[in-house]
Amino acid sequence: MSNSRRQQGVTLIEVLVSLFILAVGLLGAAALQLNALKYTDSALMSSQASFIAYDMMDRIRANPMADYNLNALADVPSGVTGNDARLQDLHDFKTNIQQFAGSTAEGRIRVVRQQVTISIDWDDARAGGGLQTFSLTSRVAVSPPGVPQ
Repeated sequence: MSNSRRQQGVTLIEVLVSLFILAVGLLGAAALQLNALKYTDSALMSSQASFIAYDMMDRIRANPMADYNLNALADVPSGVTGNDARLQDLHDFKTNIQQFAGSTAEGRIRVVRQQVTISIDWDDARAGGGLQTFSLTSRVAVSPPGVPQ
């Protein structure tokens, strides 16, 4: 008979290696979850910008004869009095942008004939994207006969 002992169970080294592999896997899963949360937040911001731009485009379509040109949100009066639909629309546009993206966000409206371009800029640094822009361009009215488009 031989004096050699057979190994029974696992050694401490094998347990440490398996724990290390498990820890690396869990860290990878946590990093994946963190990235998913960041990109979900970024997608939410883009969706909110889209909703705000389409809302403003609908307001402009409802009042196509008013001058909605806007170079910066700072140009919008802080308080709206009276029944001026254009000023109320611009005030709501400014308020919506600042509520969704903070005071550093910016919005612009450019109207050339019947074509309107609405742009919204915001800082998407939380998702690592920096400055993001959503832009919407659409025709809001039909030109009368004989008028160039």
